Amino acid sequence: MHSFLLLLLPILIHFSSSVEASYDVTSFGAKSDGRTDSTKSFISAWTAACHSTNPATIHVPSGFFLIGPVSFNGPCRGSRITIQIDGTLVAPSNYANLRKFGQWMLFDHVDGVSVYGGTIDGHGSPLWACKAAGRNCPAGVTSLVFRNSKNILISGLTSINSEMYHIVIDGCQVVTVQGVRIKAPGNSPNTDGIHVQSSTDVTITGAGIKTGDDCISIGPGTTNLWIEKVTCGPGHGISIGSLGKGYEEKGVENVTVKTAVFTGTENGLRIKTWGRPSEGFVKGVVFEHAVMQNVRNPIIIDQNYCPDEKRCPGQNSGVKISQVKYMDVQGSSASQVAINFDCSASNPCNGIGLQAIKLTYGNKPAKSYCEHVHGTASGSVVPSCF
Repeated sequence: MHSFLLLLLPILIHFSSSVEASYDVTSFGAKSDGRTDSTKSFISAWTAACHSTNPATIHVPSGFFLIGPVSFNGPCRGSRITIQIDGTLVAPSNYANLRKFGQWMLFDHVDGVSVYGGTIDGHGSPLWACKAAGRNCPAGVTSLVFRNSKNILISGLTSINSEMYHIVIDGCQVVTVQGVRIKAPGNSPNTDGIHVQSSTDVTITGAGIKTGDDCISIGPGTTNLWIEKVTCGPGHGISIGSLGKGYEEKGVENVTVKTAVFTGTENGLRIKTWGRPSEGFVKGVVFEHAVMQNVRNPIIIDQNYCPDEKRCPGQNSGVKISQVKYMDVQGSSASQVAINFDCSASNPCNGIGLQAIKLTYGNKPAKSYCEHVHGTASGSVVPSCF
């Protein structure tokens, strides 16, 4: 018997070390009435999960949970934390309560966090109304930020009415965003859907984005980004940039955008850089299998971005753009010029490739406009510059 127990002991130890801990936010006092501030309850649930040596799950049941600005900080003791949201997280309706924070919800220095399902409601409309009235308003906050983190999964989340950006991935490694839905009115300012910067090995798939700014924006220091099966509109398209605002800026490299549909958007596939000196670059980009439905600028490179003509008049962009391929881009343009390459006079775009580009304007082939660009074209209906 003693020998049997000795044999069984390692199995029991292994079993006990792998049992998943579970924490329901209501057990920590959270209320699902949408009015009671449950911030402290969420922090308590996170602290318990973060201190667990076993894999842990935080459960948010159905209902509406009001939480204020909150940071979920790591590193944590365990290797995996799952956040299962079956309800809706609601931001404070008074934007003044958020003005000193850059984000509503922040995950910082975490590893192995997965967020499943649920809705986050940023209550952005009061701030948008303030801005529309021209009053002195705060800039606003991002709804959800992952910063300095790795091995992250966001699956099936819905984000609505963020004050500014909906989801930001900043300084992260190995992130998957799948099946998310993002919604804000087409006239809501600066409400980018998903923004990625200073991150590597990020995958975005199956996203449906309707917003007032870029559906997906790609900032400096982004490498190995894969975007696939995305619908965009209303919005400003999928944009690399703006880049080159700072001189010492990291580049963007190895980006693929595949199988995207743009409906009534301001832009489709865009690269945008400030018209000023910079050490930044864009290299190794593939745009393929895109459908444009009444899009104002289906394909655009703008290297003369200079808002309000401040800090950059008369200068050329230093951002070097090279090895960008557009393949199988079809549909309708809302303007006569469907391909607009307005590249830097001092750093022309190089290695630009167009293949099977079929874009129409008013049932006729659309036109191209090209400045300071070198590349090749084949199998395209739109007259090219090459």
